[in-house]
Amino acid sequence: MVQKPLHRLNMLWEMMTAAKDFGRVQEIAVVLIRYGFGSIVQKLGLGQALERVGKTLHWKHAEEYINLDTPHRIRIVFEELGPTFIKMGQIFATRVDLFTPAFITEFEKLQDQAPPLPFTDLIAQLEQDIGSSLDETFMFVDPNPCAAASLAQVHKAQLLDGTWVILKIRRPGIRKIIEADLRLLNRVVEILEVDAPDLKHFHPKAIVRQFTQSLRRELDFAAECRNAEWIATNLAEDSNIVIPKIYWQWTGERLNVQEYIEGIPGRDVEKADKRGLNRKLLAEQGAKAVMKMIMEDGFFHADPHPGNIFYLQGNKLAFIDFGMVGRLTVERREQVVSLLYGMVNQSTSKVVEILEDWSGYAYTDEQVLVTEIDAFVEQYSSLPLKKLSLPMMLSDLMGILRNHNLILPSDLALLIKAYITLDGLGRHLDPDFNTLVFAKPYVEKIMVDRYKPEAIAKRGWRNLISIVDLMSNLPKELHMLLRASRKGAIQVDINVKRLGEYIHRVDLAISRLTMGIVTAALIIGTSIIMTVKGGPEIFGLPAFGFIGYVSAIIAGFWLLISIWQSRKHH
Repeated sequence: MVQKPLHRLNMLWEMMTAAKDFGRVQEIAVVLIRYGFGSIVQKLGLGQALERVGKTLHWKHAEEYINLDTPHRIRIVFEELGPTFIKMGQIFATRVDLFTPAFITEFEKLQDQAPPLPFTDLIAQLEQDIGSSLDETFMFVDPNPCAAASLAQVHKAQLLDGTWVILKIRRPGIRKIIEADLRLLNRVVEILEVDAPDLKHFHPKAIVRQFTQSLRRELDFAAECRNAEWIATNLAEDSNIVIPKIYWQWTGERLNVQEYIEGIPGRDVEKADKRGLNRKLLAEQGAKAVMKMIMEDGFFHADPHPGNIFYLQGNKLAFIDFGMVGRLTVERREQVVSLLYGMVNQSTSKVVEILEDWSGYAYTDEQVLVTEIDAFVEQYSSLPLKKLSLPMMLSDLMGILRNHNLILPSDLALLIKAYITLDGLGRHLDPDFNTLVFAKPYVEKIMVDRYKPEAIAKRGWRNLISIVDLMSNLPKELHMLLRASRKGAIQVDINVKRLGEYIHRVDLAISRLTMGIVTAALIIGTSIIMTVKGGPEIFGLPAFGFIGYVSAIIAGFWLLISIWQSRKHH
């Protein structure tokens, strides 16, 4: 019992003695308190730590925030805490398997916007990254930003040859702030896993690890450009999709120089109408591109919302901002298709098998899960394809997963986010757009390709190689196992489902049996004592006999009450 508090104090001491992070710790604590999350600060021990260094904190939150619901307040906290937490909220918006729709709605409102920095504050870093002065590289640089986000600012510029480009410039010093936040997040997660073991089934460490990797990739603007070029290569044969050209001679970790796209912003459909563009065709072109990325290439733009799209003349579309991308292996794509096929053909067992496989070793009541999935499949399989709503289906399915503590892998969470965003984009352009109808040919193609002779032969060959590798390594593995057993280094952990409950019941039954035996012994022994004359008396009865009877009555009542309470509980 002492180990938990000591473990937490050690981690808190590490946190508070890290001088370079202390200012950020204080800022986070004050913001949490301001918006009514002072209890979290207290549980983490930050309140006392701040008081020790002489900081006077006000533990009252602002009046206007008292009546706001929790998702709304959390969103405001993330916005105020800055880039790391805004990005974390955007990642959370992809985890429909973890958070309820109310939280997802708020997380999706997190706009990556920030007050712009004066352009003069960026010049030194910009010239360092391009390796020359601005006048030697650009004919003109607009000092007024086109956009200002938490990680970067975007400025329009003109090269010496007259080409217009976009400069995406990382904010100076932002990596230092983000790395401090990431260190604090990892320490907080360690504390929560010790103090709140019920949260372990949400895999907080895995989520923070995914977030850390995603954010560090997003800080590297060169990685974003590589993503753009990879997708451009995959979509090269589709003349209706435009990906901005990257100017690698100036692009690096802190600077992204790419082609300027002159088009209609994706949210301005009225302007598209005025230009005579075909909105239905635009929706089909965008859906076709995203479906190819997902189903054929396995590398896709994970956030294809209207803000990342431009409409061009000739009913073409341009995709921008490839900081958030998803990857799907061939096996994962086949699993997705199998899931869709099982849902359409009412194969509940197949759907449950895939969901449990995705969720790893999380324990759930499989019979209840099968019943709920069966009702889900029956509900949607009876409807015509054109009347099905992908967001509604996914929302209901994710609700079932949350109820059973089943967590999706991060690549599938991004896939679901991409599908929902694609459906929103399509309906934004064409109210009659249906993602499922559009996806049907791709699903059918993958199903057909799966059972082609060459595909079957390829899978068989892979399985054969795996078996050969297993057999060839078997002697070595057995030797290592025997050697470990001789050293006593083998540990066997047996985790039987619900074993703890059964042990508790057996222990309770034994306790009752023991108490029953003791009560019976008291009654028998007391009866014998009552026949013996002499000695002290109580109410005219032998004292020891009287005490024995009273004890037997009390024990009997305890036994009856225990049995009654147990039955009532079950």
